[in-house]
Amino acid sequence: MKRIRKDDEKKIMDLIKKAGSEEYETSWEKGIPKSKKKSEIQKGKRSRATGRRFELKVRKDLEDKGRVVDKWSNNVDLEKGEIVPAKRKYNPFQKVMVIGTGFPDFISIKHIHERAYSVIGIEVKINGILSKIEKEKCSWYLKNKVFSEIWIAKAIKKGRKIEIKYDDFLETYGKKYNKV
Repeated sequence: MKRIRKDDEKKIMDLIKKAGSEEYETSWEKGIPKSKKKSEIQKGKRSRATGRRFELKVRKDLEDKGRVVDKWSNNVDLEKGEIVPAKRKYNPFQKVMVIGTGFPDFISIKHIHERAYSVIGIEVKINGILSKIEKEKCSWYLKNKVFSEIWIAKAIKKGRKIEIKYDDFLETYGKKYNKV
């Protein structure tokens, strides 16, 4: 039998204590126990649900403005420099594959005049802040003329009501990511 190092033994004992406590939930990921606080699990569920509701609100708002909106099911592989189908995620609790994992969230099309269309990518973020990788992907889309613009939809609270504000990617992050 193999001997366990002292610091590894302490980590294992902490995991065992957490697994038995009422405030932690333990799951096994690739043979390794992971303990998460039940309050953090609930917080994550609520924020994902809020994000889904806000996405639906943004979609309805764009459709009300006369744009045709569809879920974008592609992503950018920055290493290869090409558009690839977005990977589907498996939800083990509902036993379904989640399809909507592309970047940006939506593609919006509007007829301008004969044979001319405005094609805009819309990324929905409640706080309106993109990660570094998301910024690079937006820059790639614009540089390769996949979209004419990319909008970032963010939530603005007016009292109890939530309003939608659309920020143009180039106006917000244009100084650093203007490789177009």
